[in-house]
Amino acid sequence: MQFGWPSEEFRTAWAAASGTRLREPQATPKRTLRLHESSTRLYSRIMRLGSHNVRIFWGVLLVCIVTRSVFAQVGDSLRAQLAERIAATPGAVVGVYYKSLASGELVTIDPDSSFHAASTMKVPVMIEFFRQVERGGLAATQPVLLVNQFASIVDGSPFSVAPIDDSDSTMYLRIGDRVSARELVERMIVRSSNLATNQLIELVGAAHVTAGANALGATRTHVLRGVEDQKAFDAGMINTITAGDLATLLVAIENGRVLSPESSALMRDILLAQEFNEKIPAGLPPGTRVAHKTGEITAVSHDAAIVYPAGRKPYVLVVLTRGIRDGKESATLIADVSRLVYAHATAH
Repeated sequence: MQFGWPSEEFRTAWAAASGTRLREPQATPKRTLRLHESSTRLYSRIMRLGSHNVRIFWGVLLVCIVTRSVFAQVGDSLRAQLAERIAATPGAVVGVYYKSLASGELVTIDPDSSFHAASTMKVPVMIEFFRQVERGGLAATQPVLLVNQFASIVDGSPFSVAPIDDSDSTMYLRIGDRVSARELVERMIVRSSNLATNQLIELVGAAHVTAGANALGATRTHVLRGVEDQKAFDAGMINTITAGDLATLLVAIENGRVLSPESSALMRDILLAQEFNEKIPAGLPPGTRVAHKTGEITAVSHDAAIVYPAGRKPYVLVVLTRGIRDGKESATLIADVSRLVYAHATAH
């Protein structure tokens, strides 16, 4: 079969949609005009081809080329805006992962860079808990004796967590009581309770948390231990995660492919009840629903979210930061990134 393809026009349009030009920092009028002119010429040539099937084939290919180029140019523009805002914060090291669950558009900055997970590691802990419940190893309502003594992963020596370092001090009033496992999960996410987290990690096993996250595609996630194991921290044994991995887990929750639809809905509801909203939600219009989990330690500040713009399909946004010692400054940076992404996601 002879296509009689006009190779010069094809190469021009393809170059406008792929290759090194895709890595330009943002769309330009000249680049957009070049794509339009090349596409117009290609369309004219396609319509003069003799075979109906050949016209369909090349027509579909042309649509793919143009669509890819448009998404790349728009994504480059957002990426440039994000990079400019990040650069305005001296010393900031930032990983960003944005994915539209409507179009599949993806914009990232260092998505595979590893960060101290801080409290974002509580997301894979929650997933593992519900996985074990579904498999019959645990019951969501089973009572758990609340204690404040845990074994260091370094040498097994005992340590405890302090209420002053915990964002949910109320749990310490219940030490010695039996608390339902489901309530521990809720407190771990909604109030980021360190005491509840350590109790749950002992219940499900840190190795199982890591294996479960890895199986879902979060292959750079490593959950070694609970919170405040100082000997482990001093030995460099920390929990790590990437923006891409957290996004993978959140997309899986939203799409209902982690576990059953019922368990996925429960996890979304728990994330939606999050009480610390000074980061990603702060960059959104009031009332926007956000299912998310924050994390913060010294010079480390994160937020990982499923954002539900009114009347639109959701998108996933993860922002991980380190190198900013002022917590308000890092929260402002994350909120500004959120604001830019929301404006981009709802522009059309």
